[in-house]
Amino acid sequence: MIPLHVHSNYSLLQGAASLDSLINRAKEFNLSSLALTDTNAMYGLIPFAKKAIESGIKPIVGAYLDDPNESDVNCLVIAKNNAGYSELCKIITLRHLNDHFSLVKILNDTFTNLLVISKSIKFLRLSTRDNVFVELTALKSQKKVNRNLYELAQTLKRNLILTNPIYFLDKEDYLTHKILTAIKLNKNLENLAAEDVADPECYFKNPNEIDKTWEKIPEVFNNVNHIVSTCNVDLQLGEYKFPISQIPNHETSSSFLRKIAYKGLETRYKTITELETTRMEKELSVIEELNYTDYFIVVWDIVNEAKRRGMMIIGRGSAANSLVSYCLGLTNVDPLKYNLYFERFLNKGRSSPPDVDIDFSWKERDEIVKYVFEKYGYENVAMISTHVTFRARSAFREVAKAFGISNEEISKYSKFIPWTSAENLPNITQIFPEAKNLKLNVEPWKSIVQIAAKIANYPRHLSIHPGGIVIAPKPITNYTALEYAKNKGLGLIITQPDMHGVEDLGLVKIDLLSQRSLGVLRDTMNKLNNEVEEDDI
Repeated sequence: MIPLHVHSNYSLLQGAASLDSLINRAKEFNLSSLALTDTNAMYGLIPFAKKAIESGIKPIVGAYLDDPNESDVNCLVIAKNNAGYSELCKIITLRHLNDHFSLVKILNDTFTNLLVISKSIKFLRLSTRDNVFVELTALKSQKKVNRNLYELAQTLKRNLILTNPIYFLDKEDYLTHKILTAIKLNKNLENLAAEDVADPECYFKNPNEIDKTWEKIPEVFNNVNHIVSTCNVDLQLGEYKFPISQIPNHETSSSFLRKIAYKGLETRYKTITELETTRMEKELSVIEELNYTDYFIVVWDIVNEAKRRGMMIIGRGSAANSLVSYCLGLTNVDPLKYNLYFERFLNKGRSSPPDVDIDFSWKERDEIVKYVFEKYGYENVAMISTHVTFRARSAFREVAKAFGISNEEISKYSKFIPWTSAENLPNITQIFPEAKNLKLNVEPWKSIVQIAAKIANYPRHLSIHPGGIVIAPKPITNYTALEYAKNKGLGLIITQPDMHGVEDLGLVKIDLLSQRSLGVLRDTMNKLNNEVEEDDI
């Protein structure tokens, strides 16, 4: 039995049902471990790891890396421990941000907590690392390649390992894999080259399907077991890593938060009574006990700087229930006057950190984001990504393009498809009146909607969260990999996990949102002020 299966298709993991299917298949085959190796990324790692751990399966953390400047250089990189995970995050980030990235060079450097598996002959010949394994694949079409790699391993004195790469769950999913590949490469099915797609055998096989002749080379199984036992990454999910506030040397975060909170109390209330001080002490004690003091100071610093620059800001959400938020100037609603309960915002039983949403004018928000990067360090700050997935209209359009249908013909149909889940496409003419006249029960449309339904909620591309920014206590690549947003020219760097993955990793999201209405209000006030000044003249 092969306890390690290398999986290279993040698409398979999108949506609870797909992830459940993957994990259930592993359990069905009595696999004790499973590796996920996204290409140049770890997009799906967090949901995969959570589900695997819940199911009693050991997640092996890794990635498939290629070289953007050398097409025949690639390898699988597996993290041995937490330090190896951080090293892998740094390497993936460099792969996306550095135009002169060299996979061989960087893996020949001092990354000592990683294991490397490769079937790239060029990489194997150039690599000087220890613990580089030569990858043989359990695919019938690879017999000649495997024979050459076996001989090379003997010459280079490298260890051998057997993998079964998985690009789709079942044999029947091969067409869906080809469609997704065509969408990714902006090709149609007829133009796909053999090297564009995976081998038809790259489905999730039962280990019993592996050719028994491999048993003559027990080394390939023993090394898999070695990797499984050697690689132990604890992602520390749910353990929060709060940003470190910048405070005067003689202060602690608790003492400084108390100072600025009580100073704000004096500003907000003409007369301070026992009611205000009792509520203030209650809130501060909860904030201190939950170790959220640095978070509040950082948000206060951002808001304070925005006000110093004359920006219009509004804090909203359940933060308005907090007297501390009110006194720090994060919100403008008096929670005592309106009898608002602090516990709705924060309490000892809450499992997630506080969430203060701060609105800025759409004209000024980028300026304050730049301040955050400069104040807390470009290495410690990143925007949070969102994973844009296929919905009904986009799935229909992209699958139809892969079938070679013209844009004009696709538009005749797609304009009648409502904004709904792609899962509804096979029955869309019965569900939605606006689609009732579409002839989707004849080919090629019948196949198109069936395949489009299969890729419901699969990832399409990364985008930027509308307001989410994360400030880490250490370089953010200690915790996650980064890359440029879709428009690289903007220079915006985003996390590979989305907001849910970021929060699972324990990184704290701060929402700095862009409000067009605040910009309109600012423009109106400026215009009125100018008119008053002209009248005075």
